Amino acid sequence: MVDWLIYIVTVGGLFAVAALMFAENLFPPIPSELIMPLAGFLASQGHMDFFGVVLAGTAGAVVGATLWYEIGRAFGEKRLKRWAGVHGRWLTITPRDVDKAMTFFRRHGRAAMFFGRLAPAVRTLISVPAGLAAMPIPVFLVFTTAGAGLWTLLLAWAGYQLGEHYDQVGHWIDPVGNAILLIAVLIYLFRLVTFRPQRQGAEQAD
Repeated sequence: MVDWLIYIVTVGGLFAVAALMFAENLFPPIPSELIMPLAGFLASQGHMDFFGVVLAGTAGAVVGATLWYEIGRAFGEKRLKRWAGVHGRWLTITPRDVDKAMTFFRRHGRAAMFFGRLAPAVRTLISVPAGLAAMPIPVFLVFTTAGAGLWTLLLAWAGYQLGEHYDQVGHWIDPVGNAILLIAVLIYLFRLVTFRPQRQGAEQAD
């Protein structure tokens, strides 16, 4: 599986990095914790420019976050929770997840856009409450880009440093990467299987 990701990034280059980071926002089993270190590692092997990798990863993450921002702004909280309660199975999103994101945003305000990009539990949905609250798009983009940029830089740098010691740890890359991906897929499947439509509860939230 890791070989497949390495092949995609090697062939697709920076566009593939951006596309995978965008997809991470929509399809949970593709974790940035695997994408960006692999991209950083490939940069250390001379396949791509390191700073290009960081910029591409950040761009993909920001575009994905902006999509969720627009969804929140277009749907509104009640409609979004209704949709999550009935159709959130494939994205493993529940009305409770929306509530958690809203609570985090109300508690931390603009800082939520920055620190939320660093937190795996809320990274995907933290853009939604910004859209629901109609946060000015320039403010949203500044804080989101800063948070996403720091996160992709740290992950890519870890992969880049790994590449410098490839002769020592190269045989660990594939099994460790496969383990990360397997865990992400198992968590996704568990949430998918245990998801229960909450149409009635979502309607009562109105």
